[in-house]
Amino acid sequence: MKRTLSLIAAALLAATAPALADDTLDVVAQFEIQSPEPSTSGYIFTRMGVTETLTNADPEGQLTPGLATDWSTSDDGLTWTFTLRDGVMFHDGSGMTPESVVNALNIAQGKPGPLSSTPVESVEAGDGAVMFKMSEPFAALPAYLAHYSAQILAPNAYGPDGAGVQIIGTGPYKVTGLAPPLSLKAEAFGDYWGSAPNVPNVSYAAVSRVETRALMAESGEADFVFGLDPASVARLEATDATTVHSVAIPRTLLIKVNAGHPFLSDPEARQALSLAIDREGIAKAVLRYPEGATQLFPPAVGEWHDEMLDPLAYDPEAAKALLADLGWEAGGDGILTRDGERFALTLTTYPDRPELPLVASVLEQQFRAVGVELSINTTNSSEISSGHADGSLDLSLIARNFGLIPNPVGTVLSDYAPTGDWGAMGWQNDEIVEIARSVGRGDGGEDARARIAEILQTELPIIPIAWYRQTLAVAAGVEGTVIDPWERTFGLQDLKLAQ
Repeated sequence: MKRTLSLIAAALLAATAPALADDTLDVVAQFEIQSPEPSTSGYIFTRMGVTETLTNADPEGQLTPGLATDWSTSDDGLTWTFTLRDGVMFHDGSGMTPESVVNALNIAQGKPGPLSSTPVESVEAGDGAVMFKMSEPFAALPAYLAHYSAQILAPNAYGPDGAGVQIIGTGPYKVTGLAPPLSLKAEAFGDYWGSAPNVPNVSYAAVSRVETRALMAESGEADFVFGLDPASVARLEATDATTVHSVAIPRTLLIKVNAGHPFLSDPEARQALSLAIDREGIAKAVLRYPEGATQLFPPAVGEWHDEMLDPLAYDPEAAKALLADLGWEAGGDGILTRDGERFALTLTTYPDRPELPLVASVLEQQFRAVGVELSINTTNSSEISSGHADGSLDLSLIARNFGLIPNPVGTVLSDYAPTGDWGAMGWQNDEIVEIARSVGRGDGGEDARARIAEILQTELPIIPIAWYRQTLAVAAGVEGTVIDPWERTFGLQDLKLAQ
């Protein structure tokens, strides 16, 4: 099925080739468009410049104005006021009003997503502004409003039940065609409140196979191509048809551990698995990154990265010693046994990010070297969350993004206080819960963040492997490419096509 979708998407783009001939810039990535619903597919709409949020983030993760020009909180922290930008038009010709913003935010808060977990009691319309009434202080609220699920759509974008039925945003591009799960087309919006885009038309196609995406970049069928494997990047760097861009981003490749599993419930067992991983080797030989991860939070998340933290180490002999202390003994084939059970686990991962199966195969060898048998299950990413829910997951290899909310406390609260589908499993730490909430309120600072990092480094409910780099192949003739490390936008409105 995935191959069929890839070929269909390739055919869609081929119908418009050569890529730049009709003043259309074609974007290709691996992510399917599930529907016009912001809570599920909104990250594509914001990145394509179709929809916008109240707040934005600059390359350093600092909040900047979006549809709100400024914001402030009351002395007691229980009321936030966001001043709305004047003269903003929705793509259906209606004006953005405080009432329409309140409508969009109330709908967003009622759906699964970061906003639903905030202490917002109500959102009210004011004179050119919207006010948030809080049950307790929450300093991270402006960062939460930068999340794609909090994008502001026109009232006509929603059905009677609040489900997204049309993409009627405020961005520099207006949707002209949507064909879930494969494609989106858009044109420059003449009444956009900001600077007019240089490129008049853009398109997005979801292409599942990395080989197909790479060929589309190489042949000129696509202009912006994401989600490339290391081998394709090396090949594309050697051609004149594309320029390859790369930047560090606030995302970590990690192993999600079922700490409730009888083999993994002891912190020492998780520490042993961590010691078995040659992060430097994986980073340089497999991912072609400059370094492996020394802790969960990458340098790209700024103040959450703790330079004073003792780095994660590679020491297979120390790993074997820890496992021996836990009662594991080597069997005849080298795999550890205890009480008649083999130390055998299944690692679940997904091919949407082509580097994950490659890393999984290396982990299989490195774990076997310390006596742990690993079976690889490459499947849909949804199997990870369902395995979390029913307790059947042993380990999973995933890419966790700390930039969906520009303040990483949002992801920390979701993953560890309490646990979320993509965070800790079978593990909870009351100290982290309280510290993370203090950071969210605004009364927890550097020491609180450092303590969270220390607990996670010691307990290892997840095991970091590498800090991600976003890699993008751009067609010759496209000027002004800048990769947003927070993955909020493709920056299409600022691009130019060479004449």
